[in-house]
Amino acid sequence: MSAPEKAPNNKNEKTGQVLASKMAKTIVVEVTRRVPHPIYKRIITKRSKFYAHDEQGQAKAGDTVRIVEARPLSKLKRWTLDAILRQAVQVGSTAADQTREALPSVKKKA
Repeated sequence: MSAPEKAPNNKNEKTGQVLASKMAKTIVVEVTRRVPHPIYKRIITKRSKFYAHDEQGQAKAGDTVRIVEARPLSKLKRWTLDAILRQAVQVGSTAADQTREALPSVKKKA
């Protein structure tokens, strides 16, 4: 017999957008799926929210991420962050402040 083969990774994966990353080492991911209505057959969008563990705190709100099923980490967390697929454009206050400072101030007439 050769070396023992590694079992395939059968963990569930989901892809979604980060709604919030304000908790310590935790992100809230919204997963959307499009399914036909059971009676009317019209395509509808269903959404689910999952709490996922983010050890480094690298995911920000708006990012598209992949989460993987894990053992229960807390009352609500059963997922871990696997990868950040696409980073969202972060609107920073520093860029906006610099733009406002560069513009001449306009005073209103009384």
